[in-house]
Amino acid sequence: MPARLKDIANDLGLSVVTISKVLRNHPDIGEATRKRVLKRMKELDYQPNLAARSLITGQTWTIGLVVPDLLHPFFAQIAKLISAEVRKKGYSLFISSSDEDPELERQEIKQLLARRVDVMLIASAQWTIETFRQIEQQKIPYILLDRQLAGLECNFVGVDDRAVGVLATSHLAEQGCKRIAHIRGPEVSTAIGRLDGYRQALASHRMTPLPGHIVSIGKSGDHRGERGGYEAATKLLASKKRPDGIFCFNDPVALGAMRAILDAGLRIPEDVAVVGCGNLSYSDFLRVPLSSVDQGSKIIGKRAAALALALAHNKAPLRPKSELIPPHLVVRASSLRLPAAK
Repeated sequence: MPARLKDIANDLGLSVVTISKVLRNHPDIGEATRKRVLKRMKELDYQPNLAARSLITGQTWTIGLVVPDLLHPFFAQIAKLISAEVRKKGYSLFISSSDEDPELERQEIKQLLARRVDVMLIASAQWTIETFRQIEQQKIPYILLDRQLAGLECNFVGVDDRAVGVLATSHLAEQGCKRIAHIRGPEVSTAIGRLDGYRQALASHRMTPLPGHIVSIGKSGDHRGERGGYEAATKLLASKKRPDGIFCFNDPVALGAMRAILDAGLRIPEDVAVVGCGNLSYSDFLRVPLSSVDQGSKIIGKRAAALALALAHNKAPLRPKSELIPPHLVVRASSLRLPAAK
């Protein structure tokens, strides 16, 4: 017979309530008692009955995460950090990918609602807020990650995208670039914010985008962004006034743009300087190391997990909280044009 809470309580001369509190990491329990109980649980290979626990507590001890692309290192790192943080508190994380498809995202959200997860975290591909109204009707708290939706007052954790655009574009201007182009992402808040920041930085340097110097990669800007970046950069390089600096929506797009520049027989950064966004782990190991704006994915993951746990533990609704993470620029060879800056 599998070990029960009652068996552990009898073995240690404690109450079932005390054993239950240890399982829930309740602060009432002293450290010595906690260690005794956990030691005995390990000896008996005790496995908690999650279904029964859910019926008693009204919680499933699960958290749902929906991202647009699990192959993109940015979302993969966030998922890994969230999983590690919530696991410490006894929660399991259900992870799914929408593949940038709003309809698939709605289906994944319905699956998580059916599982009665305690909290949802969503990096959304939606164009409207209807799906989130349905989540609210189910009284399941949720957090938007990375991407915001206009007209939706809710919990949010992500980078300040306007600041991303300002940092990247200002850096290119300060490196002497006079014709700075932008390869923008799909029509989501991240792309819109970075485009706004690009325009703001140009204006502050008394510059304006030249005709044809803002090019979109289309619907997908994540792990398939290399192709979009290559095609967009090819268009830019063929323009009458070829750009001498390109701010790319993210690092995959920047990789495609850099390949297009090199395939055209041009030099990076002497002919065209490039800045991406995401500061992916391999940026230092490229043929030309890529300058990139770090979005603070580790901070986003940890803060999102902390907020999710707070929402899961608090039965009363919490006032929506928005956390904007300040980005920072990591300068490498792809944008260093001035000898003094080396």
